[in-house]
Amino acid sequence: MPFHIKANPEDIAPIVFLPGDPDRAKYIAENFFEDAKCYNTYRHLYGYTGMYKGHRVSIQTTGMGCPSASIVVNELIQLGAKVLIRIGTAGIVSRDVLPGDLIIATGSCPNEGTSTQMLQGAAFAPVASFNVVQACNDVAVKSPFTRTNMDGSTEEAKVHVGLIQSEDAFYATNKGHVAGLDKLGVLAVEMEASALFLLGNLHRVQKGCIVVASNYIEDAAVVPDFLMKQAVDHMATVSLDAAVLIYERGQDKLKTC
Repeated sequence: MPFHIKANPEDIAPIVFLPGDPDRAKYIAENFFEDAKCYNTYRHLYGYTGMYKGHRVSIQTTGMGCPSASIVVNELIQLGAKVLIRIGTAGIVSRDVLPGDLIIATGSCPNEGTSTQMLQGAAFAPVASFNVVQACNDVAVKSPFTRTNMDGSTEEAKVHVGLIQSEDAFYATNKGHVAGLDKLGVLAVEMEASALFLLGNLHRVQKGCIVVASNYIEDAAVVPDFLMKQAVDHMATVSLDAAVLIYERGQDKLKTC
């Protein structure tokens, strides 16, 4: 049994979703899974396994940041997980992205120390597994979501597929960095994906990341809770339906990263 995920291999489904927030893991398990059972509460790294549309799925809290996420990912791989999908939120860089939009990451710039330590300075491009990106996109484009904007108007939320950045210091990135990141094609910034993508390659498991765009970086306007709840519910549905598609395509058994 691993040090932090107090579970046995039979407790974990082949496909595992990875939110940072323990409350989000609990919420999705209780509201989207059938027959959800909690297999871990140690250190508030809540983990649940249940059924979704006839397929077994798990959701496991990672905590915030690549150091915590890398511990959890390593231990899930020890327990037999085959497909690991980060779900959560990200601070917006690109003005093409609006709060409540979905972002499916193809890769993540590793502006964090965990990957640096694991790679010992070697160059590496942390990318998501094509099969996971494809499944998430296939579902998302067929699952329109009408967003209620901050001014009360409504419109269909967009789906963006592209590059994000992962970093350690939440408050270090500011408006002064946005133009440079935007020039590089970075859509948004979060804190876990690059380590997940690296570990997926190192251990030959599939990996992906789908996040809700939240606030623009250092924007004083706070996205209201009702909008974030709508968007997170939509993200949960899209990611779970993507898992069904991965199962139906037999891609959960692929020996590829």
